[in-house]
Amino acid sequence: MECAFVGCGAVARKYAATLDTSALSVAAACDLDAARAADFADGRGGRTRAYTDLDAMLDAETAPLVLNLTGHGAHADVTERALRADRHVWSEKPLALDAGRARELVTLAARRGVALGCAPINAACEAQRHAKTALDDGRLGSVRLAYAHAHVGRVTAWHDDPGSFLRVGPLYDGAVYPLTLLVAWFGPVGRVRVADAADPWPDREAERPDRPSHVEATLEFEAGPLVRLTASFYAPHRSREFTSLELHGDDGSLYLDDAGDLGGESGHRVAFGREGRAYTPMPLQRPPDRTPYLAGPERLAASVRRGRPDRASARRGAHVVAVCNAVERAAESGTSGDVRIGDDGDGDGCTRPESRRIVRGGVGRSAGVVQPPDAALRLPPIGFGCSRYRDGAYVDRRDSIATALDAGYRLLDSAELYGNESRIGDLLAAPGSPDREALVLVSKVWNTNHGHVVEACETTLAELGTDALDCYLLHWPDAWEYTGPLRRLAELPVAEQEALTFPERDGERATADVSVEEAWRGLERAYDRGLTATLGLCNVDLPTLSRVVEFARVPPAVVQVERHPYRPRDDLVSWCHERGIRVIAHSPLSAPGLLDEPAVRETAAELDVSPAAAVLAWNVGRGVVPIPSSTEPDHVVENLSAASLRLTSEGRERLAALADPEFER
Repeated sequence: MECAFVGCGAVARKYAATLDTSALSVAAACDLDAARAADFADGRGGRTRAYTDLDAMLDAETAPLVLNLTGHGAHADVTERALRADRHVWSEKPLALDAGRARELVTLAARRGVALGCAPINAACEAQRHAKTALDDGRLGSVRLAYAHAHVGRVTAWHDDPGSFLRVGPLYDGAVYPLTLLVAWFGPVGRVRVADAADPWPDREAERPDRPSHVEATLEFEAGPLVRLTASFYAPHRSREFTSLELHGDDGSLYLDDAGDLGGESGHRVAFGREGRAYTPMPLQRPPDRTPYLAGPERLAASVRRGRPDRASARRGAHVVAVCNAVERAAESGTSGDVRIGDDGDGDGCTRPESRRIVRGGVGRSAGVVQPPDAALRLPPIGFGCSRYRDGAYVDRRDSIATALDAGYRLLDSAELYGNESRIGDLLAAPGSPDREALVLVSKVWNTNHGHVVEACETTLAELGTDALDCYLLHWPDAWEYTGPLRRLAELPVAEQEALTFPERDGERATADVSVEEAWRGLERAYDRGLTATLGLCNVDLPTLSRVVEFARVPPAVVQVERHPYRPRDDLVSWCHERGIRVIAHSPLSAPGLLDEPAVRETAAELDVSPAAAVLAWNVGRGVVPIPSSTEPDHVVENLSAASLRLTSEGRERLAALADPEFER
């Protein structure tokens, strides 16, 4: 779609940065400064015509979309003139400086049947979407309190044309970022409870803000938190809080260090802290991806092509203007006030919170996760192993599993052998844990229960406190003598645990005459009773797996095997992926000597990550889900962050060269 840029300053250059890869093209550019308009037009390869008069451009050009990138105070006037010329309009923030004017613009767009959009687009950017997963999976509980900062800083020091900023003040330039995000998440603000404004400013500065340089207010959302908002031109934008947002709920807290960040390699932080625990970083689980400024106009143009011109972001922008107006009135009068905004009647309201949507396992195709074709079970890129056995001893995993949940792991790999499923169940039932719908719960029937699979599965479900598993697997193909239900092994003395799980007769392993096919039939009975959504096998070779696929009435959805660069199992992985079977890699980091390999260390250095992260990324890049296990909080977080890494071709070749057909533990 052809578009016209109105305003050719610094912001326009940011929007134009991705035009070469966009479906939008620039037919015209308009700016009151003739030289600036000409420079911008020339920079588009001679295909763009330059104007200094908006009405003349609208009369001469047929471009259906106008990008209003003028100064703050000019937005409303430029938008109205473009709308009256029947153009779709994308406006930089704010939509207007007066709520009534902003509402009129939305109404005008609806009446003329054109699209109207407004920045910022932060609600659709990666860190903000990642933060919203903590809301969507129920970890915070009811959110009742929030702190929002907009420390724009002294624009006279960092902006080459600060006049527009100084005229509108920090609310309309800075506070719009956290406000837009909060309105997208929680819906409309009901009233301003209290507000205050002040004018701290250095005496040495020749230019001063026309409006108060520092504003504080307490906002009451109609269906959400009480929010303390601070917007300042005095507090430096390099201060500890820039445009940060901190939410506090009944069950946990969420921190986002930059509500306006567009994503990419900036490394902005999201962290979650359940009640009584420190904040745990929530690393991204996909490669970082910066959202371009042009994404907003592109989405607006797409809505036009679909025949449904969008106005939702403009309605939200109008509500944000109403909030800023109400804060100013309350600060001036010393009283509280309601925030009201009308409905333009076209049904695309911006003041309702965005719909809550949970994807099973927390990650879908849109998150860039490698999934084999027709996979029966959708899995996140990295899961968390819950075994208690580490370095030759049994350990308590409660704290590390809680850390994993807080960091954002959404696949928990358990087993009745581990003996701690009741403890996992206690964690899942505790305040601050994700809703069941956000998790993938995997468990495994132990060798002693091959003839009692349904009983074992029901025991696991009771321990975990859930109605069904996402996948139930055969832990090993070998069948051993039945020793009774395996309940709460972690509470028993070690000798008693091992007598139950590793039975012996006359000094030899006590086996049972239960074939793999019989055990699989037991799994199918559990499936038929709705105790598990899918079935799988662990620790099998390809001949055994292919035989199971031949006789299975319910085919395996998951195969879990030891996999790392020493033992890549590429033939099994390819075979599974061709059939839509997911592969989970247990013990991905524990092969002796692996993390000290020069090839691993060189690959890790290439990415500036740990050797463990490089090996995990190697699995993720093949579409295999590693399930590392750690008791160190920093390692738990670091392991999950490996989901955002992608090895270079040289790195993949280095690790491929480590394959050892003779590898044995």
